[in-house]
Amino acid sequence: MIVKPDAEALANAARAAAGDGLPPVHKWNPPFCGDLDMRIARDGTWFYQGTPIGRPGLVRLFSTILKREGDRYFLVTPVEKVGITVDDAPFVAVDFERGEDGVLSFTTNVGDRVAAGPDHPIRVERDPQTGEPAPYLHVRAGLEALIDRKSFYRLVDIGEAGEFEGRAWFGIRSGEVFFPLIPSSDLD
Repeated sequence: MIVKPDAEALANAARAAAGDGLPPVHKWNPPFCGDLDMRIARDGTWFYQGTPIGRPGLVRLFSTILKREGDRYFLVTPVEKVGITVDDAPFVAVDFERGEDGVLSFTTNVGDRVAAGPDHPIRVERDPQTGEPAPYLHVRAGLEALIDRKSFYRLVDIGEAGEFEGRAWFGIRSGEVFFPLIPSSDLD
């Protein structure tokens, strides 16, 4: 079932997002109202009824009321919850900076800033057929950002050897935290 979102509830969520932080979607448990014809592509483009959403402010608004439950994604307000489709990760990490303290701070396609660390780990999945890496950064509440190719290459450039769970790895460090990317034994 395809539904239309409640405009007043979305406006209230927008006002909450404009305040000091994100709306408290973790506290909202409204009834499920059906699926919305909205999709987030692997490259971070948001689509509504097959058409890209061209207004960055609207995409930002939707990103602030996004919630993950298990393998499903929803836009939630205090009064409704609608399902959406996410092809891979809902966000894309499009850049990062390395601070003087060595902490890596990422920027997502929707303007979130996230410092990699224990609460925001970096992980890498490898395609079983091709071995191609897909790096991810935890943004919030089970929502991840796919780290874009140029940023991943930059991360590899600053990578180092390290130990993780008793094995030698090649990885990256953010502050005092080491994130394994690939076992050293898999490197040429």
